[in-house]
Amino acid sequence: MAVKLPPGIEPVENFESDRFLGKWYEIARLDHSFERGLDQVSAEYSLKRGGGIKVVNSGYKTASKKWKSATGKAYFVKDESVGFLKVSFFGPFYGAYGVFELGEDYEYAFIAGDTTKYLWFLARTPTVSDELKADFESSAAALGFNVDNLIYVDQSLPPEARPEKN
Repeated sequence: MAVKLPPGIEPVENFESDRFLGKWYEIARLDHSFERGLDQVSAEYSLKRGGGIKVVNSGYKTASKKWKSATGKAYFVKDESVGFLKVSFFGPFYGAYGVFELGEDYEYAFIAGDTTKYLWFLARTPTVSDELKADFESSAAALGFNVDNLIYVDQSLPPEARPEKN
């Protein structure tokens, strides 16, 4: 089954995967089961041997006071110059990962899944300006996402206190 993005979501073009690699902090998301209860969420992207991108998502499970991580894989749906990937953390099942807005210096990214129930705001730093948050909410609302249900992730743990490996 092919992955798709919600109507009206256009992935960025002139995407440079090498600039996208590295660590990102989750600023906001819509709630979903696989990240429920997590704070201090980050994603690390690196090249995967044999092609594709390795994805390591990490977060702090507040209730159990434990770090949790999941490793997945991502592949470009069209070509590497379009910010549209398919991502899997569960065997042969893939979900859409569409970068629909990207900072000029790759300092932030707005990402959609295959429906308007999946939305993420990532940044290279644990905090961003209120203006950028407002831009994210405005862009997402215009595309049909329910921004009233956004979760702004607690990123108050200083980067040096985060575990290097989970």
